[in-house]
Amino acid sequence: MSCSCGVQTDGAAGGGHLDVMPFHVLLEGTGTGPQIPGHLTRISISLITTSTELTNKVVKGKVVQKGPLVSFAPDNFILKAVIQEEDSVLNASSQNLPINVVLFGELAKNFSQGVNQEDLVVAAGFTVSKSPTVRKDNLHPFNLLLSGGGACIYVFRPQPPPDGKPSLANKRSSTLSTEVCRKTKIPKYTYVRLGDLSAGSVVNVYGVVVFFKQPFKSRGTDSCSILKITDQSNQNITCSIFCEKLEDHPKIFQIGDIVRMHRVKAQFFKDSISLVNTSGFSVVTFDGTVGRAVEPRTSSRSFHFNQEDRRTVEELRSWASSQALLPTVSAAIRLSAVQPKSYFDLTCQLLAKAPIDSTCILLRVWDGTRCPHALLKVIVEPNVTEGPSSFSMEKENMIANVFVYDNHLDCASKLKLGSFLRIYNLRANPGHSTVPGLTSSQSVEVDHLAFHLHGGTSYGRGIRVLPEDSLDVQELKRVLEAFPHDDMNEPFDLNDSALLEVWSTPPESLDGEAVKSSTERGGTPDMPLKTLSELKQCELGGVHYVRAQLRSYEPRRLHQALKLYCSKCTSMQEIPDDELVAGIFSEASSDYEPCNAPPWALLSAFLTDAPGSPDRVLTLLQPKQLMSEVKTKEFIFLMGTTLQEMCRLAASSQNIIPVRSSGRQITLLDLSAPFLFRGRKRHYGCKRCSETVLREPSAEGVEVIDEKIVAGVLGVQLLKFVLLMKLELQDATDTLEVFLWRDAESFFGVSAEDAAANQEAQNSIRQTMESLCPPGGSLDQHPWLDMCLTAYQTKDDVGQNQTCYHICQTNLIKPRST
Repeated sequence: MSCSCGVQTDGAAGGGHLDVMPFHVLLEGTGTGPQIPGHLTRISISLITTSTELTNKVVKGKVVQKGPLVSFAPDNFILKAVIQEEDSVLNASSQNLPINVVLFGELAKNFSQGVNQEDLVVAAGFTVSKSPTVRKDNLHPFNLLLSGGGACIYVFRPQPPPDGKPSLANKRSSTLSTEVCRKTKIPKYTYVRLGDLSAGSVVNVYGVVVFFKQPFKSRGTDSCSILKITDQSNQNITCSIFCEKLEDHPKIFQIGDIVRMHRVKAQFFKDSISLVNTSGFSVVTFDGTVGRAVEPRTSSRSFHFNQEDRRTVEELRSWASSQALLPTVSAAIRLSAVQPKSYFDLTCQLLAKAPIDSTCILLRVWDGTRCPHALLKVIVEPNVTEGPSSFSMEKENMIANVFVYDNHLDCASKLKLGSFLRIYNLRANPGHSTVPGLTSSQSVEVDHLAFHLHGGTSYGRGIRVLPEDSLDVQELKRVLEAFPHDDMNEPFDLNDSALLEVWSTPPESLDGEAVKSSTERGGTPDMPLKTLSELKQCELGGVHYVRAQLRSYEPRRLHQALKLYCSKCTSMQEIPDDELVAGIFSEASSDYEPCNAPPWALLSAFLTDAPGSPDRVLTLLQPKQLMSEVKTKEFIFLMGTTLQEMCRLAASSQNIIPVRSSGRQITLLDLSAPFLFRGRKRHYGCKRCSETVLREPSAEGVEVIDEKIVAGVLGVQLLKFVLLMKLELQDATDTLEVFLWRDAESFFGVSAEDAAANQEAQNSIRQTMESLCPPGGSLDQHPWLDMCLTAYQTKDDVGQNQTCYHICQTNLIKPRST
């Protein structure tokens, strides 16, 4: 991960003009001399990782250890130091670990000459790497690396004594400080008020944004941004910005933002002055809210920003807030405040996306609040969904489905999962008659809201990715972090009402008599037959006998009926797909590092030689005790394989446990992947209930080492395969939604574990369901079913009691011939 410093300071107060000086001395308590550029923001050392967004970020700390300057060749130096934060303001809850800082080249030499132990320094323009010495020195698990033209160090010095004599600690750095000030040139920019523009002139301007359109494709190769700005001269000026790269356009997030544009040309257009960018154009944007930090938004690595610019921004903020320029009510609202048929701006996080058809992309987003109106549910095939296809049921109820159309498709297709977005001019539309991609199998939900981002750019319509350090994103993160952690593969509560959604389909009239039954029920022989309408009036508990036909069932793709159930926390989760599992194997293989074998095992490693692919190290770990008992194939730990290789190897071994290296130790893979392969079968563990550990297996007194023994040895709470289906029953009086899962295996005569690994078992279930609910046939062709149902109560998503029904004591039989 790299951190772009963006600017090197000049000699002007608060200066920020780019130069190549990598080392700066700052005098405490003065407003003169070099200063840290205003657009750089501090990040806590405790937050540093290789995945942290570090653009325009700095770290600050005291030098607690300074190593010697090492020279490998002329002008090739390296120096290692350790710094530690003096305060815990940025992240009071985190451990304040010192971090290694490694400097290279001229910067290392300057640091050696100009920095003393106990000095306070700021580092910018660094990259991050894993620390190879973390277990030895017990410091931060990552290192900061400073090299090249973008890296720089700022060292704080106390103000010189009144007699002007420098202290001994400052003597070595005085030469460097003088050199910085001597070499830097202060750029001079003048700015024209919008009321003083004259056609044909190329100018620099400041303005408050009163209207804007996100970049859209022009007729040529460029994208075009349109914005309207004003200033104290009360002139509204339209600006047209043409740039090929989207990152070169103004980063405007809302009306009221302030822009500074260099080298724009004033011209007459439709009898009024407008501005258009010219060669050398640059733009910087600022939040227009009074009181917020003055932090420039720009992709440019070279721009000027000083105290005079800061004053200009503050003056424009104050002036704009005193004028009736800006809307009194922000268009940006939370999902909890959305009303039907309204247009609004939404700040949210992207969780998943999927193409609906060639004209529409679905974005699944949330903002941590819940819409008070029922939201349209959209069923999308998991194999076309980028990101999780489902979430915990509580989170599902807070997710909004946004349909994106036309000119916004290109932007939507490039969005990264987890990004924070602002979607402008979003339409909350009840009903789904205009939603593409929905089939006739989805019930009419005329009062359910769907969100549409229609084509065009009117009213600023579009999508903008917000930087993670923006205040709006920070506020959104605080809201989202208050929501319970939701891992896509973490189990969910079976009683969650989202499992129990009912499709309100009116019943058909049935007058036929029951001729034959395809099922047989349990219970007592004299149990009275009830109609579905009578059953709905019965009290909870007890078992009831009904006769009905199967009108429909879900899921239609029967592999989706397979779930994983934890008997300890009574929760259920989806079976991870192969793409996710293959990614876990690939990540574990790419992060390989040599490991120490535990004392109870023998470790052997060898290189793969697969043609067309880079060499990988495969590591085999075998328990010594089992080897002495000639049971070498009964318990094997394997590291460095792909998922495909693991499946192939599992065919000839009874138990293979995939493992990975972590800190030179061997650990199990993330439990999103199977913890055990047995032939064609895969076994999973519960993330919530497992306490994994790698220890010596024992086969003493055990004839066969099965998945239960392996799970016990590894501290894994074994998940059980189950079948979960929702059936819609119908008789002459009513329809009823029921669930089949506890007795599903006895109903079908097939175990869920076999169905997970055996195509023949899957075909048996599919044929059964097609015989009970023939595809394309009329309801008259559906056989009658004798079955037992039990009623129980759960709470729906607003806390209200809801009655649900479950099939029990019912087995499938072959229809008797007449």
